[in-house]
Amino acid sequence: MAENTQIQLVTFQLGEEIYGVDIMDVKEIVKIRKVRPIPNAPYYVEGIFNLRSEIIPVINLHKRFQIQKLAQTDEENEFEGGFIILNIDDNRIGVIIDKINRVVTIDTADIKDPPQMISGIGTEYISGVIRQDSKYLIMLDIRRIFNAREMRKIIDPTGSFDD
Repeated sequence: MAENTQIQLVTFQLGEEIYGVDIMDVKEIVKIRKVRPIPNAPYYVEGIFNLRSEIIPVINLHKRFQIQKLAQTDEENEFEGGFIILNIDDNRIGVIIDKINRVVTIDTADIKDPPQMISGIGTEYISGVIRQDSKYLIMLDIRRIFNAREMRKIIDPTGSFDD
């Protein structure tokens, strides 16, 4: 009999949807910081910021996938907005989020294949969907969101890494 394995996901909101990424790919979560624009960057790169002497490029998935931002409310906004710092193949990338949710433990048996299209994000970027209460948690495959060529452009938009 196969063991029922579990994974932990850091969940966050982008627009009206809840997304999750493997906790092992998350370095940390930080509050919104001032981002400095960089010339010649792809349209979805907001810029860079300094995090304890490390320069981190910041990606806007709202722009990348044409997702509407979450409407602001007067509720407590201690965890509203910020960046999730991802570690993708030893590169750190900040992703703008509307709201951090929580860390959840998911049984891998509960992960279903995604439908063909979810909120503008194609299935090639989604590793699975989990039904939670009346909503769905969409698991992002961060290594597919940014292919190797895009990673080079994000890390060095000036092209000085050209191979």
